[in-house]
Amino acid sequence: MSLAPFDHQPRTRLIFGNGTLARVGELAREIGGTRALVVSDPGIVGAGYVTRAVSFLAEAGLQGRVFGEVRENPSTEDVDACVAAAREFGADLIIGLGGGSSMDTAKGCNFILTNGGRMHDYWGVGKATKPMLPLIAIPTTAGTGSECQSFALISDPETHVKMACGDPKAAAKVAILDPELTVSQPQRVTVCTGIDALSHALETAVTKKRNALSSLYSREAFRLCHSGFSRVLRDPKDVEARGMMLLGAAYAGVAIENSMLGAAHSCANPLTAFFHTVHGEAVGVMLPHVIRFNSKLPEIAAIYESYFDGDLADRVSELLWEAKMPRTITEHGAKEENLQPLAELAAKQWTAQFNPREPSVEDFVAMYRAAL
Repeated sequence: MSLAPFDHQPRTRLIFGNGTLARVGELAREIGGTRALVVSDPGIVGAGYVTRAVSFLAEAGLQGRVFGEVRENPSTEDVDACVAAAREFGADLIIGLGGGSSMDTAKGCNFILTNGGRMHDYWGVGKATKPMLPLIAIPTTAGTGSECQSFALISDPETHVKMACGDPKAAAKVAILDPELTVSQPQRVTVCTGIDALSHALETAVTKKRNALSSLYSREAFRLCHSGFSRVLRDPKDVEARGMMLLGAAYAGVAIENSMLGAAHSCANPLTAFFHTVHGEAVGVMLPHVIRFNSKLPEIAAIYESYFDGDLADRVSELLWEAKMPRTITEHGAKEENLQPLAELAAKQWTAQFNPREPSVEDFVAMYRAAL
């Protein structure tokens, strides 16, 4: 590949290892926190991880408050509720503890709490003019890689469009990668987030913005996730494999930060909007068809071949089968008459512009039809 220019400044301190959640208090204190708002979802609260995090904060002399009501695919409404909790508490540090939804909500809260306005004001890149609070990201799923990104993906509840709101100041100061936190995931969450991480590794590898640095992270992310995914499916308590998935997802997050995503994610968001399809399933069902679409470019086909010795699209389908995930959009409720409106919305998604082959609305229709 030609060596495309890049400007990479690591913004997030990565801490990886079993039991590292116990360090959250000392780390929060190191970056100047005294009153920490822990942003999470009901499932993670129920698993006891939030209580543990708050106890570690207390041991370090910090006050903690919990906002534990994050919903999947958070909208501006979720962010507004989180902001209200942060203001009432007087938070000077935010901790996103959970999956991508919790971390995105924490980032979205940070934008509005420190810079005012509403999420729509930050749609794009670099629109926050004031400093933001320090953020600690603690993923409990091996999926989004949000812990290594400066973007918050927040949905507009009326249009269902996901707004990508990015700013270097929104990146986490610290990301704690504790594989033990991912062991208790339900199998469905494991497979959906795992496929999402794999899709990130593969999409970042071929986007128009890919460069020498992002390619390093994309490749290692795929190696770790591809090796760990089947092991986790066979033995959910395989902590080493869980660690491979968690680190791979984080590396894919770094790749996204430097390379962006492509058409599989453009296809996925409309499926979520129309049929409430879980994001990982939506990306997974479309990924083989996007790989085949992109493979018509010889240089992209060569990259795919360097990742997997065989038909990569077929391999992704095999992984979906192994994970017992739907392999057609018909299983999600889609019909022929839905393809045009799905395609029109897919073409408006921000990730479409980074795909190596620029897809038209007709191309999106063809990819959806192939997935019926």
